[in-house]
Parts: sequence; structure tokens; C-alpha cells
Amino acid sequence: MSDISVLARKWRPRNFAQLVGQEHVVRALTNALSQNRLHHAYLFTGTRGVGKTTIARIFAKSLNCLTGITATPCGECSACREIDSGRFVDLIELDAASNTQVDSMRELLESALYLPTNARFKVYIIDEVHMLSKSAFNAMLKTLEEPPSHVKFILATTDPQKIPVTVLSRCLQFNLKQLPPGLIAAHLKYVLEQEKIEFEPGALNLVARAAQGSMRDALSLMDQAIAFSQGRVEEAAMRSMLGSIDQGYLFDLLYALREQNGKALLEIADNMAMRSIAFESALQDMASVLHRIALAQAVPEAIVDDEPERQRLFYLAAAFTQEEVQLFYQIAIHGCAEIELAPDEYAGFTMTLLRMLAFMPAREAQAAAPASKPVKIAPAKAVKELVRPDGDMPDWTALSGQLKVQAMAQQLAKHCVLDSLSGDHWVLRLSEEHKHLQTRMATDNLQAALCDHFDRPIKLSVVLGKVTVATPAKIEHQNQQEKQSQASKAIAQDDFVNDAQTILGASLTPESIKPVQ
Repeated sequence: MSDISVLARKWRPRNFAQLVGQEHVVRALTNALSQNRLHHAYLFTGTRGVGKTTIARIFAKSLNCLTGITATPCGECSACREIDSGRFVDLIELDAASNTQVDSMRELLESALYLPTNARFKVYIIDEVHMLSKSAFNAMLKTLEEPPSHVKFILATTDPQKIPVTVLSRCLQFNLKQLPPGLIAAHLKYVLEQEKIEFEPGALNLVARAAQGSMRDALSLMDQAIAFSQGRVEEAAMRSMLGSIDQGYLFDLLYALREQNGKALLEIADNMAMRSIAFESALQDMASVLHRIALAQAVPEAIVDDEPERQRLFYLAAAFTQEEVQLFYQIAIHGCAEIELAPDEYAGFTMTLLRMLAFMPAREAQAAAPASKPVKIAPAKAVKELVRPDGDMPDWTALSGQLKVQAMAQQLAKHCVLDSLSGDHWVLRLSEEHKHLQTRMATDNLQAALCDHFDRPIKLSVVLGKVTVATPAKIEHQNQQEKQSQASKAIAQDDFVNDAQTILGASLTPESIKPVQ
């Protein structure tokens, strides 16, 4: 396996063609280089990990490549190689967060007066430039107004609002955008294929979303993911590593909202508080989920097939109207902006939920619909054919055997009975002795299997309670016992076995008897 300990460095773009995203910036810089229309100062803004410093270094190579000023530096000459390795004497990188004082800036500007040692341009990259002091900015102004022809300044910042307007007005500004999850996932797929590392597409989607628009963060997370999953990047392992399974509470909140159940909303919020979940981040995440639900409603093909939450998104897309989703999204965004003004985060979060509940349109028409009336499932024992849920009551034992589920979800299905059915809302009952099977992942996987089986959104709930009807697991156990009994009886009546016992004094070991499957 290749050296994968530092993916973010190994796969850092070396030229504009290798950059992922930021086409608007690349196009502008490429045209400027091709036409030799160069400015003396550039400002790159954007959140962490979107490519500010990377583009600055590529631009420095383009300016100083020995083949000439070009948008496609060769990458082979001494200037290109030294810039890539961080040893180019005429490329000066300064971290303004560590050098905020005016003395550091004056020293830097004094060195700018001297010609490059062995280059076409002396390039200064000042990262997090907004951290400079006011006096340091004032010292910079004079040089920015009348810079030497051999000097280029490239400033980078995550907070352009803190840069004085006098400095901003002397720079060409480029705003680098956060990368969409789909673009990040596609690049991760390419990287892992080149590294010859096996992966599941759903795992890449989880990492891409967790990166929050930062390719550097995505590659760093992928390093961690490879180590965590011992070389194979699997979706279940990523959920565990990222804590993504915990985000099931967002869907629980929306389910409770759909049922207009204020008590359940507060119970979920209380549980979030006990788990120390940040309420401001939860509102941001809820807005993200609502955005994806809106996409599922308006542009279903925008939700990719390997989207980890695909089934739940489409269920909620069918459960809410487009107007409701837009309203909830707006309330979540406003709640996130106002949470700092609330008495505390819990109050701000729960008030946002209650606002969603208060402004949710009444559902009297739906409440009167026959499909909303819960149907109690009678203890059917001998139903041979499977009946779809839009007809009579289905046989859960038969149905559970046809679902494509494995592991914990399969065990959950086997130890439940169908408790009630209301439209497309299925409620299973699980005995207390098997409550360890009632996990979010198992429930989600079982719900997804039901949706796939009936080819429509289905909501599944699992409740704990006394189970008086034979579960599929119990029926399976009874069938096995019956087969075992028949096998033991057949062996006991076998003439050859009886002769062996009589003539040879052989004895029969009951545990060795296995029924023919």
C-alpha cells in the first residue's frame, strides 16, 4: 500500500489543472498570466482548507517558472521544484497570526526593496492577514500603493471583514467558495482508487459532508478513516468514527414534528442536552437536512443513490409539503442566528422547535383520512400468502423473511411482531429482554429494507412492550426443534443404527444428530 499517512500533502495540487473547484479564480488568474496583465497585490478569501495558500503557491510558480510567465508551470525546473519543496528563497511566506506586530511588517517590507536573489519576482504570501495590528496595516499601505516592480503580494484570510478598506482597495480580491460534498466525494474516490484502497461510496459521502466544504479537512479525515477502518473505508466504520449515527436525532425531531408531538420534541432536546450536543450546530445540521429534503421533493435525482440517509430523506419528503419544508428551513436559519440572544442555548433551540410546531399548518383533512387510523394486527398464525400493507394485514413472519437485511437489523426483524399499521407508518413491538437490538442503525436499516421491498417511503418505529404473539425468531426456533425431533426419531428407527447398537454395542450421541436442511 502507498504512503497514505499524509494524504493532504501528497495530493496537494501542483498546478491549476489539478485544482478541484474554484474555477472562477483559476480562470481569472490563467487569463491574467496568459495576457501578462499582472496586478501587484492579490487577496484570497474563504474558509479553511478551500485552497487559498495552494493557489498562492501555484501562482508563485507561474510567475517564476524558468520557461517564462505561464499559466502552466513546468513543475520540473529548479524554481518549480524549490517552490514545491518550500525552499525557494524568493518566496516568503508569513503567518500573520504569529507575526502581528509592526516591527515584523517593517522588516518584511524593507526586504521587499531588494531585487530577487534568483527569480523573476519576489513573492510574499501573508496568511491570515486580518490578524495584523492596525499599525502593521498602516506600515503595509505605503508599499501597496507604490510597490517595486519585482514584488508581488498575495494575501489570504478567512475573515476579510477585519481588513481595513484602505488595504482592500489596493488588492484584486477573489472569494474562494466552499466545495460541495459531491465534488469532495468524487475527488476522494479518485484518490482512494489511485492509492488502491477499498471503500464504500456511502463512507465517502459521510466524510465529504463532515469536511464542511474543505478539501484539506476531507483528506485529513480520510487519513483518520483509513487508520480507523484498518485499510478498508466502510460506511459503518465511518458512522462510528464521525459520530454520524448520533445525527439520527435530527430525523427523530422531524418525525416528532410531523406527528405534531411537542412532548417528543422536548424529550429529544433533553436527551441532546444530556449528550452535550451543541444546539447551535444542531440547528445548522437541521437546516442542512431540510435542504436535502427540499431537493428530494423538487429535484429527486439530486439525491444520489448512495446517499447514506436516502430512505429517510425521501420518507420525510413525502411526509411534508414543500411549503412546510421551506418554512422549517427559514425558522431553523433564523433560530441559528438568534441563538446567541436567547437566555441559553437550550431555550433558543427548543423555542425554535416550538416555533416550527406553532406555525405548522393544521392537518385536519389528513387526520380524518381513513389511512391515519391505527390498525391493530391480530395474531395471525397460518397466513401463507403475503399481503401488501395497502390491503389487509400482512404476515410479519413471512415478510421479515423476504427483507434484504443482515446482522443486527435481521435479528431485530426476527424478534419483533407487527404491533400496528397507520398508512405507511409501521410500528413493531420488541420485548424488553431483546431491547439491546433496538439501535438506531438497526432500525434505520430495517426501515430502508421495507422501503426497498414496497418501493415507497415507509416510516418504521420500534416500541418496547410485552410480546404475546410468536415472533419470527420463536417460530424459526420451533421449526428447528420440530426438524430435530423428526431427525432423532428417524435415526432411532433406522435398522442399520439399531443393528450397530445390538451387535457392536455402539451407543448413539444425540448431539451429533443434525436435520437435513
